[in-house]
Amino acid sequence: MHITVEPCNDYAILHLRGEFDTYYCPQLQEEVDALIKAGVCRAVLNLRLVKFINSTALGAIIKASKALTGAGGKLVIARPSPFCRDIIEKVGLDRVVTVYDTDEEACANLASDAPAAISAEEITEDPSSVLFSLTDAERTAHFIEAAAKANPVHGHSFGKNWSGVGRMAALDTSGLAFTWNGGNTGLSPFDMGQMLALGTELKLKFRLPLFQKGYCEALCRVEDLEERADGVRVGLRFSEIDDETVTAVGQYAKDMAFLRDELRKATEN
Repeated sequence: MHITVEPCNDYAILHLRGEFDTYYCPQLQEEVDALIKAGVCRAVLNLRLVKFINSTALGAIIKASKALTGAGGKLVIARPSPFCRDIIEKVGLDRVVTVYDTDEEACANLASDAPAAISAEEITEDPSSVLFSLTDAERTAHFIEAAAKANPVHGHSFGKNWSGVGRMAALDTSGLAFTWNGGNTGLSPFDMGQMLALGTELKLKFRLPLFQKGYCEALCRVEDLEERADGVRVGLRFSEIDDETVTAVGQYAKDMAFLRDELRKATEN
């Protein structure tokens, strides 16, 4: 990543370009420290050319904002790339550091009041899609075809090749949890619970929202199941997962914890 500093009257615009990840966090802090030392305490962070940003980098932005605020100034974000805007809005960072569509808007509003605070608890893992299927094809066919017969209005025939789509609820190096509303299977929460009973082996595909890696794959077993009015919540433990994915999951969990901690510090008092 490259940072170009554009000095203005009593503020500066920091133009970032490239991939903003953990490695480049100290670089941003160095630029902010240099501005403060020079007596410039208001800054615009232009993210138009940032193709990728991870959660540690988001934490670095919070730290930079807190440093400038502590010096009597302010930090705002301008022109975030689609990827950056999506992540910033999903984790709620835009409620801590205001985001503007243009440099002009950002500069004009540098003197405005700070945005409303967001609690650290509001930053959560992105509810990503989790693709899952049972390794026991006969078991899959039994439940899915039975549901189709019992609920002819759905009229689907997936059979042994069926796969479901859930929403990630939690993730760490030992396993993950997801919620599932049954999709278009016609299964009731009770039937979903029977289909995904404790000990059931699943094949998974899932993404890590703040990492560039595509779908991660793993084998796992159901170790916790909760029936809900609108579906089920399934807790899984990994049984087979490659080392690269374990490392990526561990870094993701660490980064999210770091981001929550930085947000808590930024919103204290």
